[in-house]
Parts: sequence; structure tokens; C-alpha cells
Amino acid sequence: MKFLLDQLLLLPLLIFFTLESFLKLFIPKKRKSVAGEIVLITGAGHGLGRLTAYEFAKLKCKLVLWDINKHGIEETAAECRRLGARAHAFVVDCSNREDIYSTAKKVKAEIGDVSILVNNAGVVYTSDLFATQDPQIEKTFEVNTLAHFWTAKAFLPAMMNNNHGHIVTVASAAGHTVVPFLLAYCSSKFAAVGFHRGLTEELAALKRTGVKTTCLCPNFINTGFIKNPSTSLGPTLEPEEVVVKLINGILTEQKMIFVPSSIRFLTLLERCPGTAKRALDNLIQESSSGVCFLVYKRIESDYIISWITSWITSSSS
Repeated sequence: MKFLLDQLLLLPLLIFFTLESFLKLFIPKKRKSVAGEIVLITGAGHGLGRLTAYEFAKLKCKLVLWDINKHGIEETAAECRRLGARAHAFVVDCSNREDIYSTAKKVKAEIGDVSILVNNAGVVYTSDLFATQDPQIEKTFEVNTLAHFWTAKAFLPAMMNNNHGHIVTVASAAGHTVVPFLLAYCSSKFAAVGFHRGLTEELAALKRTGVKTTCLCPNFINTGFIKNPSTSLGPTLEPEEVVVKLINGILTEQKMIFVPSSIRFLTLLERCPGTAKRALDNLIQESSSGVCFLVYKRIESDYIISWITSWITSSSS
């Protein structure tokens, strides 16, 4: 009897999910034009940052590329120029606040106001808490979290004055759920997700609706940072498939991008209290055909997810 009550509790949500997913098959989101925008990407010397730069180059943006690796950032800039874009490369240590501020000042003076900021730079150390050295923990937060504050403080004022811009936070699925032996990394990504959510609400409160925010939360990406990464959230991703989702999410102004999209429901399941959690568990485990899980994977709506999260929060308080 209790099992049936648990299922009925989620029935209205499941109906919403199904209808919304069905409609999205026929009504694609409109993509905005970013031609001519000044796009700054941190960590653009390799991996996802480099591929993101290439995609923006194809979209006829002016690129400002930051990385601590001089050779890597110059290679990225050269390829962006080959693709027809104007690209400016800067060697920047994103763990150093003063380096960020001084280079940002140079960018504004020599190139102009950045209108799309992609905070992509990141570091990771794989070890347990006691084997992780104190400087490594500090470095993790300096690059993965604090750098987002410094770049935003440098470039967001112009966006707010123009009521036009986009702040992109590259976080991780590890910013919603935890992985053993990545304590510092997961904690820093939780903070990055919190930064995105807090900034989103602050911009709304200030009525700067023209400044958009997007947060990317993929499963682990095969970029060489972590050897043989493995989690219960799904297979390791190739950077090429992640960048497609990221660019589409930016152009359609999605607030939260999960790759794969099923991660949002696995992380939601982890946050559910009491009855709601049991109902979601049962929906997935009792469905031998896996239909419920496939329905979940089709959902992409930020509005619905925000509504569910609010409902869960109110239920647990």
C-alpha cells in the first residue's frame, strides 16, 4: 500500500515530464547569434577549453584565450585564426588573483569589453584527504572556484552596464554528487555550482535580465587529467561530445547543462528526502522495461527541474 502511495506522489511530475519531453521533440529552442561578441575562455590551451574556442571561432566571435601553458594557448590561437577568427592569446595563472586582474585590465584596454566569459580552467588531484597536500587543496580552490569570482568581478560590470552578456561556469557532475579520492575537486565543484546559482539569482534580483548564466556539469571527460576515470554516473565522455552540448546550451541560454542529461535525475535522487526518494528509487528499480528511466533521460527543462528542486526543499524543511 505504501509503495502505491509513493508512486501516486510523483504521478503529476511524471506526466509533466512526459508531456514536456514529447513537445521538445517538435519545438527546438531558438539559438541566439554570437557573431562579433568578445569571448574570453580560461584554460583554452587544451581539452574542452580549446575545442570551445574552435566552436566560437566558427561562429565569428573575437576570442580572448587564457591559459598557463604558453605553447598550448598559442596553438589554440593559431587554429582559431585559421578558422577565420581574431584571436588574442594570454599566458595567465588562474590561481593568482593579481595575475587575473592585471591581465583583465590589459584585455579591456587593448581589445574591449568581454561579453561572453567562459570560466573553464580547472585542476584536479587524485588522492585521499590525508595524502592530498595542503598547497594542492589551496590550488584546487584557487583555480576551480575563486578564479570565477575574480574574472566575474573584472568583466561583469560592463555586462551589467550594457544589460548584455553571458557568464559560463564549467563545473562538473562532481559538483552535485561525490566521488571517493577526489574530495578537494568535488568540494571545489560544489562551490562552483553554488557560485553559478548565487550569481544567477543576484542578477535576477538586480533586474539584469540581459546577462545570462550557464553552468556545465558533465561526467568525467577524457582529457588526460584523470587516468581511467570511472563513476556510477555513466561512461567517461569525449570532449567533442561535451563541447557540442556546451555550445548548444550557451546559444539556447540553458541555465544548467548535464552531460549526459540523465545525471540530473541521478543527482536529484541523491538529494530527495524520505518518501520522495523512495518513490524515485522504486520507479527506477521496479520498472523492468526501464521506461521510467528513459523518460527521465529525455527531460531537459530548467524550469521543471527548478520547480522540482523547490518542491523537494520545501518538503524537507
